[in-house]
Amino acid sequence: MASTDTTPKDAGDLAGLNAGLDALESVQAARRPLRQTLTQKVLPPVVAVALVLAVWQSLITFDVVDDPTKLPAPADVWHVLEKAWLQGELLGYIWTSVSRGLLGFGLALLIATPLGLLLARLKLVRAAIGPILSGLQSLPSVAWVPPAVIWLGLNNRMMYAVILLGAVPSIANGLLSGVDQVPPLFQRAGRTLGATGLRGTWHITLPAALPGYVAGLKQGWAFSWRSLMAAEIIASFPDLGVGLGQLLENGRNAGDMAMVFEAILLILTVGIAVDLLIFSPLERRVLRTRGLLVKS
Repeated sequence: MASTDTTPKDAGDLAGLNAGLDALESVQAARRPLRQTLTQKVLPPVVAVALVLAVWQSLITFDVVDDPTKLPAPADVWHVLEKAWLQGELLGYIWTSVSRGLLGFGLALLIATPLGLLLARLKLVRAAIGPILSGLQSLPSVAWVPPAVIWLGLNNRMMYAVILLGAVPSIANGLLSGVDQVPPLFQRAGRTLGATGLRGTWHITLPAALPGYVAGLKQGWAFSWRSLMAAEIIASFPDLGVGLGQLLENGRNAGDMAMVFEAILLILTVGIAVDLLIFSPLERRVLRTRGLLVKS
């Protein structure tokens, strides 16, 4: 007679599954009113930016900085931004870097996804390559710029190589972490229904690992963006065009701190915008559909 006792591991899997089902069955919160959205989502960052600008301006007004050329006033940075916009150069700076960053990230995604799944399925490959990926993830991206220039020259291929070396380990490790957190009960249920091999990976493993995968994607984009900025700052060349990293380096060479701060603000703005417009909504959607984020 078959035993009906459940092992502690099975009990834990069932408990996790029941918790997720309970969350999915719970009543979703009504759409937040516009006023509440403005006060809770929009107002706090606006106030934070206003406070930073106020402190920044006060440092100039009260002569806290010994050398005024080292810290431009917010109005000076705004004038530089306005001049670049009127001359039609501002969007060119942004697009040069954003297009490289997104293309490099897309290539990293195509490489890191099958690599992460391969490491998750083959223990021997994971034991051999896993520590190398972790080491590459901790290596500063700027370290890859000199060898990439020597190997590939001053061209866009060098930029993409640096992005790949910075982003692939983060995405692969994020996917690997997500696969490790998939409850074994899901795998057994998939095998029972005939989802084995590639079919099981596509229909069971990858969807169940999406929360960790999306976290890896966010981290991978951050590494892509930082890697690209390091490459543009160090490997400047007229034929490569002027991206945000090159703009930052041009400001340093000219001793123009207003231009330096212009580049810093643009780099920060693009990074925040990509996260808010792409990765944060994607993460919330994935968590909500799995009952891990009932309210948002």
